[in-house]
Amino acid sequence: MAAVIDGDVIFYQFSRSLMERGNFRYLRIRTEIRGWTLLKERLRFPLTVTVTLFIPTLNEITGMRVIMPRIQSSWCDQILISDGGSTDGTVAYAKEHGYDLHIQSKPGIRHAYIEAWPLIKGDTVITFSPDGNCVPEVIPDLIAKMKEGYDMVVGSRYFQGAKSEDDDLMTAFGNWMFTTTINLLHGGRYTDAMGIYRSYRANLFRELDLHKEESYVTEKLLCTVMGIEPLLSVRAAKRKLKIGEVAGPEPRRIGGDRKLLPIRWGGAYLLQVLREVYYWK
Repeated sequence: MAAVIDGDVIFYQFSRSLMERGNFRYLRIRTEIRGWTLLKERLRFPLTVTVTLFIPTLNEITGMRVIMPRIQSSWCDQILISDGGSTDGTVAYAKEHGYDLHIQSKPGIRHAYIEAWPLIKGDTVITFSPDGNCVPEVIPDLIAKMKEGYDMVVGSRYFQGAKSEDDDLMTAFGNWMFTTTINLLHGGRYTDAMGIYRSYRANLFRELDLHKEESYVTEKLLCTVMGIEPLLSVRAAKRKLKIGEVAGPEPRRIGGDRKLLPIRWGGAYLLQVLREVYYWK
């Protein structure tokens, strides 16, 4: 696509007729301005960004009472809670505050995503934990970075001086090991490939086959149900998507019980990362 323009160039005008809502297109724009040629390749940007804040919960009422009031309504268009069977008032809190709510039919963090994903209204999703580990004030940074044309932006616990106050020796080593392995085997450039706190195009969930049971066969070997984030990191890297990071420091958990199963999840994740070397092209 080529155009000769006299004056300032607003690239949104070029893409308006080419883009559908929520759909990122790959464009090659050759723009000539008074004899000067500007070549912009693979520009990807939405005219508008609509944001769903997606929050999986299981007995997180203590954290929600502290964290949720810090989330400004102007930051997102939808807050969607996917609850795994809370008995502590988490569901009542979500209803009281008017959040969209899904109650899981199957237990496990992965099913919180798969079951609730059709309810997402935004073209951009931010996955968020309300237990205090995710700093709400990072949300505008994630959105701003997405508006630069990124497919996914990770709120990294280890980027540009950010730290995790919730890490212990085992989790710190595990996060480093998995991130390093994903970078080496799958061409990633992550400082944090494992964390929940990130924003990405909502349609990536299906594009990367994260909704398919066959993508998680390794969890059956260890009798567990694991999360989606390591696989999302792996397949986004394999597809050579545009991935960025912002600093997302991790404070200590405020309340609720830690859901991490380090041995079972660690084994299942390791097998999954290795399997992806030859599976899913």
